[in-house]
Amino acid sequence: MGMEDNTREFLVRIMQTISLLLLWMMLNVFAGMYKGLAYFEDTPGWKNYVYYVLSLASLIALILHLKRKWKL
Repeated sequence: MGMEDNTREFLVRIMQTISLLLLWMMLNVFAGMYKGLAYFEDTPGWKNYVYYVLSLASLIALILHLKRKWKL
């Protein structure tokens, strides 16, 4: 007794979405908090700017990818 193909496809899409979001968050937490790129003393340095720009660009790319994935 297996699942219907549509149901299985839907659940796989949900799991892939959750996995991508968790991976994105873990990478940003690692780079930002553990490597200290999210924090700065008095003024932000070039590494902080690069971190924030890449974080925002990757978030936009992730959202666009997920919108394409969920478009019916």
